[in-house]
Amino acid sequence: QVQLVESGGGLVQAGGSLRLSCAASGSTFSSYAMGWFRQAPGKEREFVAYISWSGGVTSLTHSVKGRFTISRDNAKNTVYLQMNSLKPEDTAVYYCAAGPRGSSWPSSYDYWGQGTQVTVSS
Repeated sequence: QVQLVESGGGLVQAGGSLRLSCAASGSTFSSYAMGWFRQAPGKEREFVAYISWSGGVTSLTHSVKGRFTISRDNAKNTVYLQMNSLKPEDTAVYYCAAGPRGSSWPSSYDYWGQGTQVTVSS
């Protein structure tokens, strides 16, 4: 079992930055790939980024490349999503997830956090 708790969301103006954190507990964090997903009102949950268990492989969805960075600190059992140059269309609830391998498919992940709201004003 893995428990995930996201933090770092909030309200920011367009062009601003936020860093989301996802703290894991309960099992061997370093054995899991980690993903970030987001869900805007009335829309399906969409993939944002994933990182392999070692941190050696990352992937980001096209719309955030060059603006977002995913990283992890296995010593702190935490994965991060650094979000720069935020746009109003980035507004959503952001979720972290843990699974056996990195994937853009939500069904590939076994554990999910409760989400943190990110709101970008224009």
